[in-house]
Amino acid sequence: MNSKYLFQPLLILAILLAGTTVSSAADGVIRVKSNNSFQVTREKLLTALKAKGMTVFAVVDHARGAKSVGLDLRPTTVVIFGNPKVGTRLMQCAQSEGIDLPMKALIMQDKKGDVCLSYNDPAWLAARHGAKDCGIVPKMSKALANFARVATSK
Repeated sequence: MNSKYLFQPLLILAILLAGTTVSSAADGVIRVKSNNSFQVTREKLLTALKAKGMTVFAVVDHARGAKSVGLDLRPTTVVIFGNPKVGTRLMQCAQSEGIDLPMKALIMQDKKGDVCLSYNDPAWLAARHGAKDCGIVPKMSKALANFARVATSK
């Protein structure tokens, strides 16, 4: 096994051992159960992104949009963010990655009141676009896992 692909399972294991629930589905979405309220998770994510120099392009409040047309939706927000220095390197490996960039994080509260933060697995996206050997992918995976950990930890 190539060592650059070994770190991601180890990183997920470290997060699990820290008390955060992480799941990665065959659909390429990594889900992290938050130990915080919806609002705290959202604010901690935004703060972490900005502290690391990420550009937050948009914060889409789907619940507010639903309310504007007379419909109800539990708290559901998508944060769209990125860093051209990193995203460009990924697109240099496979320009079609541009359809999936900038990165997105979904924060939602389920029927039981549990809060979850989800994001696309960069390794899954790279495989989707034929760029699984792209050197920037491990760095992206690590950064996203760190953002999720910060946002979802007490």
